[in-house]
Order: sequence, then C-alpha cells, then structure tokens
Amino acid sequence: MSIEQNYLIAKKQYEKWGIDVEAALEKLKRVPISIHCWQGDDIGGFEVEQQALSGGIDVTGNYPGKATTPEQLRSDLEKALTLIPGKHRINLHAIYAETEGEKVDRDQLEPKHFQKWIDWAKSHDLGLDFNPTFFSHPKAEDGLTLSHPDKDIRDFWIRHGKASRRIAEYIGKELGSPTLTNIWVPDGYKDIPSDRLTPRRRLKESLDEIYADEIDERYNLDAVESKLFGIGSESYVVGSHEFYLSYALKNNKLCLLDSGHYHPTEVVSNKLSSLLLFSDKVALHVSRPVRWDSDHVITLDDELKEIGLEIVRNDALDKVMIGLDFFDASINRIAAWTIGTRNMIKSLLYALLMPNEQLKTYQEQGNFTDRLAVLEEFKTYPFGYIWDYYCQEMNVPVGMDWLDEVREYEQVELLKR
Repeated sequence: MSIEQNYLIAKKQYEKWGIDVEAALEKLKRVPISIHCWQGDDIGGFEVEQQALSGGIDVTGNYPGKATTPEQLRSDLEKALTLIPGKHRINLHAIYAETEGEKVDRDQLEPKHFQKWIDWAKSHDLGLDFNPTFFSHPKAEDGLTLSHPDKDIRDFWIRHGKASRRIAEYIGKELGSPTLTNIWVPDGYKDIPSDRLTPRRRLKESLDEIYADEIDERYNLDAVESKLFGIGSESYVVGSHEFYLSYALKNNKLCLLDSGHYHPTEVVSNKLSSLLLFSDKVALHVSRPVRWDSDHVITLDDELKEIGLEIVRNDALDKVMIGLDFFDASINRIAAWTIGTRNMIKSLLYALLMPNEQLKTYQEQGNFTDRLAVLEEFKTYPFGYIWDYYCQEMNVPVGMDWLDEVREYEQVELLKR
C-alpha cells in the first residue's frame, strides 16, 4: 500500500479515540528544535589557536569527514536540515566565531565575528541560539572559571559572559527571533571540598555581574544550566541543580535541564511539570547518558518518549525550548544529527497521538487498570504510518531513504576532506 493509504488506515484507528491527527501534525510543524552545531566538528570551533577539549568534555571516535572550516560546517548543517522535517534553529558556541585569522580572545568577541552565521541563518530562515564557551581555554585549565578564587581569571570570564549576551542580543534582533543564551560552566573539584559555600558565592556574584547589563528580552533570553558531576569534578560541581534552579527562579532566568546532567536514576521528564508551575518557559538540552553524561545520540527510548509526553500533555509546546546536545565522532556526523533530531520530533508526534485527556481522566478516577491497558495498547498503534506521511508532506526522505542521501554526501563531500 502507499504512504497515503497507510496513513488513512492509521488515522481512522487514532480517530476512534477522538485524536485529531491532522491537528496534531499542524502543531508539530510549529515546534522548532535547536540543533547543536558542535556535533559536526567534535566541539572544535574555529579559534585561531585551538585548545584541547577540557571541562570534563570528550568526544570519541575518528569517523572521516569532520568539518574543519565554517563553510564545511554550514554545508553539513544544510544537508542535515534537508533530511529533518520542520523549521528549526541552530545552536552556536562562542568558539564558532569567525575572526578572519585574527586572534581575538573570548572576552573581546563582538557581533561582527558572527555575521556570517547571521547572514547564513537569514538565507535559510533559521533562528540561532548561543552559548558562551567556558571550557577549552588556558584560563579554564584548572577547572574553575566564574567561581575561580583568582579575581583576574574570574573577571575575564565575566567579560566573556557579558560579550556573549551582547552578541546574542544582536543576533536575535537581526533575525527577528529571540536568541536563547545559555550559561554552563565546568567549575568543580575532583575530591570532596572543605568549603562548598565560597565557590558558590563567587559564582552567584559573577552571574549577578554578567546579568547586570541590560539586554532587551525581545531579542535575548537567558538560561543557566546545572550538572551533577564531570570528569575532574566528580565530588563537587559549583553550579548544581539546586543552585541554578534557585538562581533562575529568583532572578527571572530560564532553568535549562540537560538530560545527561543528573544522577543515573533521575530523569528530566519528571522535573518538567514542577518547573512549568513556576516558570513561564523552561529550556532543555536533550542528550542520552550511558552510565554518565556521555552525550550519546538520542534514541527513541522510554525517557525520550516520556519527555515528549510531558511537554505535550501539559500543553507546553510553546513553553519548553527544546535543544539538543550530543556528539559522536564514531559515526557519520550528519547521520547523528539526522537520527537524533528526527527522534526528538518523533517523541513529540508520539505524544500528540496519545489520548492524553482520557488517560488523565482515568487517573483522576483512580481507574489505574484502564489507564495501564490503554498505555500499553498504544505502544503498538501504527504511529510509524503517521510519521512517514508527515515526512512526505514536509518534503524530506521517508523511512530509511535519508541514509542513502547521507552516504552519497559522504562520498561526494566528506571523504574528500
């Protein structure tokens, strides 16, 4: 049978539960995913003097075809975007500045160093998000930045944070879409600290200074991101979840949840409903931890489905800003973008095709038997037929056809690098 025939059969099955499939697809079209540029070059960036990765960040694998210039990275992103349904955003780090061969340290970065990214985004009708880069730098080699006891080092990173917000504001104004500017720092200690409070006080004061500059919220939204532990900060991270959650709520900033930054038994999906009660917006970095914050390409696993369900059934598609954060150099990098982003979108579609109101009613009635039965039944509903139809309607490859295009691009472009 054709894609259309399969779609109509599946559509009827969902409609028996009162699910408006066409309305679900229309909603899905309007949800942007912020796709991280750093999957394409293994978080290398384009600084004149590149530094080795630090801050507990590592990328493993040596698959051929890594982007080594801004033009290559943008070309690879363009290819990935042709394989992903919907209209999306690109997430940049400060290390992706283009300084035309001039050494410009991070505290001296200006909007002009991202003009080519802005022009490119305009030509492709894309929004951009931004992250100051507090790692892979000589002034971060001991694992401390905004909480550093050395005021000179701390001030350098404060200036970098301020510069990043000005850049982001400019980007948002140029593109007519607010830039999400997210601060994450690797600060922490390998062993149990004798003083937890003082570094956190310094981090708070540094953030206060960064945010003292008035930035137009029409063009820039600020977020802060926590982490439980990292390589070299196994025992203590200054910017813990409790720290940043408190800071965000008190200072009217977005709290960004990274699905790899918590204890292995914690899940981000369980945190969303609480934050939505107290925040107008919540930001996400969706990754897949394997025993630790390993940033594997996201698969359509139970937690990803649950994240989608929490966003959809709480009517938060316009409140949760979804970004991705994974990096794998052991597989084709364009395939990694495609698999991960398509899976994020699939999780939202899966959630949109659930009888969420009926399931809520069962729970309120204490009818847990019917609730469980329906949840299990829908696991084998013909969701894939709806997905195939959506891809066709959005003019992107259906099924595995995208992989043929990636293989062709690899032969024509990637293997020549």
